[in-house]
Parts: sequence; structure tokens; C-alpha cells
Amino acid sequence: MNEYFTVENDAGERIDRYLAKELEGKSRSHIQKLIKDGCVTINDNPVKANYRIISGDRIAVAYSDVSEPDIVAENIPLDILYEDTDIIIINKPKRMVVHPAPGHYSGTLVNALMYYCGDELSGINGSKRPGIVHRIDMDTTGSLIVCKNDRAHLGLSEQLKSHSIHRVYEAVVHGNIKKDRGTVNAPVGRHPADRKKMSVHAKNGREAVTHYEVLKRFGNYTYIRCTLETGRTHQIRVHMESIGHPIVGDPIYGPKKCPFPQLIGQTLHAKTIGVIHPVTGEYLEVTAPLPDYFTNLLSYLEYNL
Repeated sequence: MNEYFTVENDAGERIDRYLAKELEGKSRSHIQKLIKDGCVTINDNPVKANYRIISGDRIAVAYSDVSEPDIVAENIPLDILYEDTDIIIINKPKRMVVHPAPGHYSGTLVNALMYYCGDELSGINGSKRPGIVHRIDMDTTGSLIVCKNDRAHLGLSEQLKSHSIHRVYEAVVHGNIKKDRGTVNAPVGRHPADRKKMSVHAKNGREAVTHYEVLKRFGNYTYIRCTLETGRTHQIRVHMESIGHPIVGDPIYGPKKCPFPQLIGQTLHAKTIGVIHPVTGEYLEVTAPLPDYFTNLLSYLEYNL
């Protein structure tokens, strides 16, 4: 089985570290063995584990794992915010994984897209990630762009590399943020002790910039809007935790015990995404309405705190 990746946001990172993040369920030592055995190529050339990736690198990983099932189309309802012949923008619900990975081979966005779109999905990122040009976390809701063809995929990949995509998130965080607005400018990379987490204290962190604005204060909680300059893994979650205001419900970066037990995962919503359409060249902006879990929490905070 082969997996394919196109480097977008992690230029400068070692190939073994990058793949340890991308290949869920694979240890770094296993990945280093794959590299040593020549199972990893970049732009069709074998590499060493210390190779530092650059934007646009095309990575192929070849390995055999008979335990992994085929990815099948599933009739899962999709909340479509926008669609044309080149792209489709989905309002992703909570608990939905974007693409198949160990432990999640069904019920993913890719399974649903394969049923809805059939063969009309870009193939640049391989059979496990058709159409997927960027991701949001399983428990983050909101806008996600999917590409129906390689031309659209390549065009949006270029915008991701240049950080020109307009991305606005909304969140509820712990604590009362005193300033009405601010910026967190802190590199984000793999946590030095816990590889499942990201950190602003990583040795090889990549540039990451998040602008935040207070929308409303609720005593010990604050409703905020975040605008991204970059798109690192867990960026908003890590940045808000780093300034003492983790996102409410975040099981990784927030308090161990959530004050609102009805919540599942972080209160983080990818509300607005704006891009230059990769085929027409026109600016396109789409907004995903706040989901019920988010509005219910805001209503509770409004009337009880």
C-alpha cells in the first residue's frame, strides 16, 4: 500500500518527524526503518531520515499492512456550504475525522465524499485522502474545502503555502481575556515529551501567528474570534493555551475536568474561509453557521454566569 503527501505548511522539518505526525499509529522508529529500507521517496528519489522537507515536496511511502481495510464509499449526509465543478466546501460536524487512519476507517469525511462525488475528487494525496487539501481536527467543526480535480488542488495548495487563505475561527476559552484584541506570535512544533501534542516550546517549531478578538466576556469565560496567518497543527488550541486561556472542552490542552460535561471536545468552529477560486480566479468566501453545541453553550453562559 502506498500513501502520498504534498508538503504545505511544515517546510524545514525532518522527514522522519513529519511522517511521525502524518502517519498516525506509526512510531518514529518504524518510520526511520521505512526510510532506511528505501520505502520513502521524495519527488521519486530516496532520502535519509535527516532530510528537511521543503514546500511542494511530493512524498510517497510504500509499506505493506494487510490489516488495513480498503476505503469504501459510505452514504453519510453532508452539509454542503458551496459546490461547483472544481471544489466543494463542507460544514464538518463534530466527531467526524477528515480522512481514514488507524482506528478510523469508516465514518470519515472521505468515506462520505467518495459516495457523494464518486470519481470526481483530486488524486494528488493518494487513495486515502482523495480531494483533501487541508484538515481540521475531529472535534473542530466548520468550513473545509475539498478539491474535485488536480488543477484545483494544486491551486489551493499554492495558497496554503503562501498563507493567503482567509480563515476565521470562533471559540470559547477559559478565563477573562483583559485585552479586546491581541496577537500570539509563537512557533508551533511537536511537543518535546508528548508526540500527540504540539507546543510553543518545540525545538524545531515553525512560524505560527494567530490574531484574536474578544466578542463577549462571561465572567471566567471569553467568547473570541481568531484569524489565522498560518495553519499549523492545533495552532489555535496551542496558542490560546500558551497565554493561559485554553479552549473550553479541549481534552488535550485544557483542564483535565471540563466544567461543562455535556461538551464533547473543544469549543472551536472554523466559521469563515475565503480563497481565490483556483480556476475562475475570483474571490470566494463562505461562512459556516455556529453549530448547536456552540450556541447552546453561549446561551448557558449568557443566562447563568
